Amino acid sequence: MSGFPEALARAAATVEARLQAGIAALPASSVRDAMAYAARGGKKLRGFLVLESARLHGLAPGTAERSAAAIEAIHVYSLVHDDLPAMDDDDLRRGQPTVHVKWDEATAILVGDALQSLAFNLIAVPDAALTPEARLDLIASLAQAAGGAGMVLGQALDIAAQSAACPLTLEQITALQAAKTGALIEWAACAGARMVQADTAPLAAYAGALGRAFQIADDILDVEGDAALAGKRLHKDAEAGKATFVSLLGLEGAKARARDLVAEAEAALAPYGSEAHLLREAAQFVIARRN
Repeated sequence: MSGFPEALARAAATVEARLQAGIAALPASSVRDAMAYAARGGKKLRGFLVLESARLHGLAPGTAERSAAAIEAIHVYSLVHDDLPAMDDDDLRRGQPTVHVKWDEATAILVGDALQSLAFNLIAVPDAALTPEARLDLIASLAQAAGGAGMVLGQALDIAAQSAACPLTLEQITALQAAKTGALIEWAACAGARMVQADTAPLAAYAGALGRAFQIADDILDVEGDAALAGKRLHKDAEAGKATFVSLLGLEGAKARARDLVAEAEAALAPYGSEAHLLREAAQFVIARRN
């Protein structure tokens, strides 16, 4: 059986190639150049989840590549906008200057807009391996996960929390992160099931626990991570006085909760048996990663 690090690396190369091809097909411009720059690197974990979900449901290699590139386009758009001065005001992303620093704020806004549009175009292209109903379901569910009921809602709640009179409670942070981080992870994990119109419940349960573990791991990295390895500024949550899983649970309590969530994610994969070994390893990876 292939190990998770190798599988993730292969998926990252496949997804990046597909995403960069989609970007390269656009007319030459500074926006296209900045899109290609922003899309380089990263773990491509969400793309991996799409590809692995499709494999679990018997789809041929290549069938899910456009959807995997689409979720990464949405993710990169969110990072480019999140780094803007009006949001988190970050100068470094994936170990390189953020788009608004290397170009300017207007270009960064347009890059995010263009990546979002590209994501839906990638899925909408007719593909004999997917029915029109399956493509429509992927498009509609991605719009839901990325928009005002999902990622964008989570970002809005996060911004509002920065000026709130009282720090968020654990329940409120959990709801915020379920939208901001969890919605796209859930879409990615369920994409293969959607492609064949199968039951998404087991993978949705897996993704819910995985997304919460992922965010707790991010909060832990912000406290004790290495900025050089992370490729971004750390300790910003504490500097901003934001409530996080670590501030509410304590460092050891947050680590224990992350481990519990990994176990919950693994248990949700029982219907897939040993075929889901890479998804189980992915759950372990999200709390062991250094960046």
